[in-house]
Amino acid sequence: MNIEVIAAVLFAVAVVHTFSTKFFEHLAHRHTRHAGLFHLLGEVEVVFGFWAAVLITVMALVAGSSTAVAYAESRQFTEPLFVFVIMVVAGSRPILEFISASVGAIARLLPWPSAVAQTWLCLAFVPLVGSLITEPAAMTLAALLLRPLVFGPTVPERLKYAALGVLFVNISIGGTLTSFAAPPVLMVAATWGWDSAFMAIQFGWKCAIAVLVNASVVTLLLRKHLPTTRDGPVAASAVPVSVIAIHLAVLTGVVAFAHHPVIFLGLFLLFLGYAQAYERHQSPLILKEALLVGFFLAGLVVLGGMQQWWLQPIVSGLEPVALFFGALGLTAITDNAALTYLGSQIEGISDPAKFMLVAGAVAGGGLTVIANAPNPAGVALLRHGFEDESIGAGGLLLGALPPTAVAALMLLLL
Repeated sequence: MNIEVIAAVLFAVAVVHTFSTKFFEHLAHRHTRHAGLFHLLGEVEVVFGFWAAVLITVMALVAGSSTAVAYAESRQFTEPLFVFVIMVVAGSRPILEFISASVGAIARLLPWPSAVAQTWLCLAFVPLVGSLITEPAAMTLAALLLRPLVFGPTVPERLKYAALGVLFVNISIGGTLTSFAAPPVLMVAATWGWDSAFMAIQFGWKCAIAVLVNASVVTLLLRKHLPTTRDGPVAASAVPVSVIAIHLAVLTGVVAFAHHPVIFLGLFLLFLGYAQAYERHQSPLILKEALLVGFFLAGLVVLGGMQQWWLQPIVSGLEPVALFFGALGLTAITDNAALTYLGSQIEGISDPAKFMLVAGAVAGGGLTVIANAPNPAGVALLRHGFEDESIGAGGLLLGALPPTAVAALMLLLL
């Protein structure tokens, strides 16, 4: 059998597996003898890395080990590495305390209860800030700030999924005010000559309206279930301004050199040393969660790299409006950055088709865990707030459909 066909079959199996993680968690509770294995298979972050390993093994058996190694080495792993680093840095206590204090200060200016105002800001303001600090960083901060507010025992499960859907969609569209923050935009910006001014005019303001609408509606639904008081996500003792400033400088450096792993990994090693030296000003770094997310994205890179043979003909054969809805649907089963990258390789693609492809890809970025690179980070940080400590793909899809529809309408009609 052709290795590309095998890769497509394994990719389809991996997609089905992501929708079945709840099933494996149930098996873990029923069959305690093999609970460890079922818990591992129930970790959504493990899914694509696991099936990518299967693909490399099969490729070695079918085409030879040298071919398998050459293919693995030909993949570009900058994005998984960057997401790992940015999660750890953005999730550190000094950064989180700074963002929490900023959100709290703005919340006090709003005529709403504190928890309501902070929830709205985390679902609206933080995703839009993602246009400056990148979407993975915005996802990490928003998830950590929302965790004690929305993803606790006082909020019904269905509303947690509604909030999660809004968070994922708003992060996906909130990074479109610039040309470097959203992965699907980054894939085409240089090729098509799209700068930040172009993005703000063509996409940004429309997406910002959708972000505000989505955040407002879900906050309205959540308001009766939010805690009346809220403890901060970090310790009460203040972190020195100098320590916060150094952490912010590292975060800025990582974002500035996001496409240069030699630089941002070097900064990260210096950051780890500094964090260890001033451990009294730190909370435990989210290394485990970030590693799992990096593993997930690396697996997606390996598996997704062999799907071009069937994806690109679909993308290239659609008219602009059909392309929008095609991209919206396809991004649910493949990373939206991979989808727009394939579009950037099409010769002679029209300007309306370019807009529709990217618009559909960013609008659909919240539908599944694999739809947008930052989504696995949100799952890793928030899953413990759900039943069985896992997030069902069906629940996420239902929660994301309304905000996705809002984003799609704004991008199509405005």
